[in-house]
Amino acid sequence: MITLTPEAAQLIRESAKQTSMQGMPLRVAVTLTPTGEFHYALGFDDTNREGDNLFTTEGIDVVVAPQSMEQLNGTVIDYVDIEGKKEVIFINPNDPAQKDNTPG
Repeated sequence: MITLTPEAAQLIRESAKQTSMQGMPLRVAVTLTPTGEFHYALGFDDTNREGDNLFTTEGIDVVVAPQSMEQLNGTVIDYVDIEGKKEVIFINPNDPAQKDNTPG
């Protein structure tokens, strides 16, 4: 499952409104780069593909393709202030780069 924080959900609602895509699910995807890092992608997509996983979080439908589900399961998408700039971040327990920075 993927979870949106209230801040991320608000950003997504505003973005959907600005682009006339209200009501469309948010598709979340991840690919593994040649260097072994995760590359994340977000976009509105109303195409139903076979095997898609659908979640509703903070009132927003989120769609994930089966090939991304294992890498994204447990991810939290947030919208935070980093050094004075608002950014979308992915808090993903499956991301090798984030595992390296986990305390303990």
